[in-house]
Formats: sequence, C-alpha cells, structure tokens
Amino acid sequence: MTRGRRRLLIIGSIVLLVLLGWTLVVVLKPAFQRKIVITTGADNGIYRGFADRYAPILKRDGITLDIRSSSGSVENYQRLTNPDSEYEVGFIQSGTISPKDTDNLQTIAAVSYEPIWVFYRGDTIVNQLAQLRGKRIAVGIPGSGLLNVSMVLLGYSGITGHNTTLLQMDAPNAYQALENGQLDAAFFIGRPDAPIQKALLTSNLKLMSFAQAEALIQKFPSLSKIVFPRASTSIVDDLPRADVTLLAATALLVSKDTLHPALAYLLLDAAKTVHGGEDYFTPLGTFPNLNSGEFPISDESTRYFKSGRPFLQRYLPFWLASLIERRFLILLPFMALLIGLLQALPRLIEARIKRRLVVWYREIKALEDEIWRNEKPTAGQIAKWRDEIEDIDANASQIRIPHRYFQDVYALKQAIGIVRDRIAHVAEKAKG
Repeated sequence: MTRGRRRLLIIGSIVLLVLLGWTLVVVLKPAFQRKIVITTGADNGIYRGFADRYAPILKRDGITLDIRSSSGSVENYQRLTNPDSEYEVGFIQSGTISPKDTDNLQTIAAVSYEPIWVFYRGDTIVNQLAQLRGKRIAVGIPGSGLLNVSMVLLGYSGITGHNTTLLQMDAPNAYQALENGQLDAAFFIGRPDAPIQKALLTSNLKLMSFAQAEALIQKFPSLSKIVFPRASTSIVDDLPRADVTLLAATALLVSKDTLHPALAYLLLDAAKTVHGGEDYFTPLGTFPNLNSGEFPISDESTRYFKSGRPFLQRYLPFWLASLIERRFLILLPFMALLIGLLQALPRLIEARIKRRLVVWYREIKALEDEIWRNEKPTAGQIAKWRDEIEDIDANASQIRIPHRYFQDVYALKQAIGIVRDRIAHVAEKAKG
C-alpha cells in the first residue's frame, strides 16, 4: 500500500468516526422529560386531592406534576384520547366510558374506591332507588363520571327524565339545595374525609343504604359493593347509627401509551405511597392494584407489581438511572455498528493487500504457463521472458505493506525465483 493511499484510508476512518460521534450528540441532546401534565377533576374534588398528594412525592425525583382541573372523568378521557393534547396522565372513573381499541391509553393502576352516596330528605327510609321516582334529584354535572353512573343506576330502577325531575348540579350546589328543600335527593361521589362528604355526613340529611347492591353490581360490573361501618363519622354521636351499604366506582390512573416507562414507575411509587394504607373500605395494601379491565395494563405496571422498580432505579437517583437507561438503549446500536466497523477494517485492509499480491501472482503464473507451452523458444523469446520476470521482481520490491505481511512478499519473491530459474534452465537447454 502506498503512503498516499494509507493516509487516505486513515482520514476516511477518522471522518466516519467523527460523523458517528456527531450523530450520537444530536440523538442524546434532548434532556429527559421533567414534567407530567395530569388532568384531574374539580378543584376541590377527589381527583384533585390525589394529584396534590402525588406532586411532592414526584418532586423529590425532580419531576413537576402540572395539575389541570376538569369537569371530571369523561372530560379526562376526551383529553387523553386526543393525540395532539399535552395531557399525558389522568384519572378516569370505572364504568363511565366505553373504551375503544384506538384510544391508545393504558392503565397505570387502580388506585381507590370512589363511594357513591345518595342523600335524601324526609322521614321515610329510602333503601331502593325506585323510591325516588317523581322526586327532584341532582345527578352530577356534564363531563363527570357521576352523571353517567347515576343515570345508569336510575335507569335500572325505572327512573327517567320523563317521570322524575333530574337536575345537573355540582356537589356544593346540590348540598345547599338539599338543605334548603329545593331537592329531595342527590348523588355525590368522593371519600368520607372529603370536605363535602364530611358536611353531608354530619348534617340532618339521611344517607341511603343500597338494599339492592348485589343485583345492581351484577348489571353494572364496573361498580363494587362496599360497607361504610357504623359510627365511622363519629363514635361519640354514633354516626351513622348502622352499617351503610354503598356502591363504589374505582378510580383509575390512566396514561397515554407513549408515556416514558421511567415516569410510569415514579407514578406507581407515588400511587403506592398515597393509596397503600388502610381506610374505611379496604385493608392495608388493597390499593393500588391491577384489578381493572377498562384499558390495557401497562407493561411497566405488570413488572412493578411483580418485582418492583427496575434495578438501577432502586439504587441510583432517578435522574442518573434514567440517564443510564436512556443512553444505553440509544448507544447500543451505535456501539454494535462501531464494533462491527473496527472488526471489518483490518479485514478490508488485508483483502486490499492480498489483491495487490494476487495481481503479480497471476503475472507469474501466466509467464510460467507460456514457458511450459513453448518447447523450442527462440533467443528473442527467452530474452523477453527474462525482461518480464525482472519487471515483476522490481515491482514486487516496491510494494509497501505493514511488517506482518512481509511473509507474503517473500513468498512472492520465492515464486519469482522459481520462474527465473526455469527461464535460466530453458536458456541453457536452447544453447545445447
């Protein structure tokens, strides 16, 4: 190999490596996502309360939870199914929507029961929804999961807008209307420790116990039967004065299926911290869980509930673990390409050198074949052969190759010597 060609090969390799490095810089430049936009519910609602408790937990790992209010579960679903929206995560109440295969949503976890409360006025004990026929009933607001659930439950009991006054009102207004006598009954949803529930449970309003709970959940499998124990509101005042059977939806933490896996693990940790304790309705460790069929379960959730967080995230700060995981996944194909290039380069150089030697071997072979075919060469032919073998020898002596290929050059020299000897033998024979 000439010095100029060797320099050209080295320069080409350097340029290729520089291009590879530049590509890596471009690919790795985007910083890891540090904000999650979540759609919740009303400002004082149960979902907003969950998000407010998630935020400081995520903040410890450098993630900002951008909390956006909504009218409720239905609007959250609409926001998340919009591929162009900035919303990535949200709460959806089980049984409020009909998921489609094209939603591209996944369940991170089921996080809590959402009790459905029916408070009413009057002296008559109400334990069946059919008893509310012909009354004035508040059923929730548009966009809320409560509106959908209450309308379905009332429909099972034969109550419609044609035989009963159904009013769409938010919880605070429904509570005031009940107190003022403008309503006969109202549906509410939320935990017992929420402000509106505390006010309702300590008021003079009556709480309905669902006597037909078992039948209703058979028709509406997304709901569960739960019991609010006697005296849970106040042991001193013995409120309520009997166990109350309630129906409950399940709050689902749902995300777009494009959510980064590392963020899904952080959300699962936050959910476990917030919802993992015992409460009025569930023992310790009941939530979060994967007992939901509304949306596909995320792969990260399945792994999390089986073996916890990934190895690196258990022992390294989140930002460092994410950096290593992200860089490793991106670098892996480039490393494979680089290793392949480094392995192929010596073989390419060797093949090029071998090709140069093969050219002269062919010249020697052709000359040797010509000598053997000519039994009575003339003096001119012999002289021509001698000139050719000396030209081949001179060119072979000028070949510049690395030291480790010198044995190939000397093998070529030996072949030249054999043909030279053959020419000399033919010349001696021609003289005789």
